[in-house]
Amino acid sequence: MTTQEFIDEIKKMSVLELNELVKACEEEFGVSAAAGVVVAAAGDGAAAGGAEKDEFDVELTEVGPNKVKVIKVVREVTGLGLKEAKEVVDGAPKVVKEGASKEEAEDIKTKLEAEGAKITLK
Repeated sequence: MTTQEFIDEIKKMSVLELNELVKACEEEFGVSAAAGVVVAAAGDGAAAGGAEKDEFDVELTEVGPNKVKVIKVVREVTGLGLKEAKEVVDGAPKVVKEGASKEEAEDIKTKLEAEGAKITLK
């Protein structure tokens, strides 16, 4: 695996996966957690100063090729009706969920990305 391939794989990881990677590297190689925090912060766009957010807005950036499936997921995670969910999807980029916990935001992101949508956590 080349360095670029390794970096590309890290970019695909969720914040939770990055955290597990950092802990595993710390145990395996005896490196400090401070170095891992820098990597995790760079990977998820954490706020300046290393402060980690506890609430996120999940924004549907691009719908992708599976619009109907994306609408179904939006309905599932928001509780909106069909018409309202379709309006959210048609209005992309649009915030799907505001003030979500880190875990909930990651879960929503995973579900929508599985259907081909592009998501931004803010």
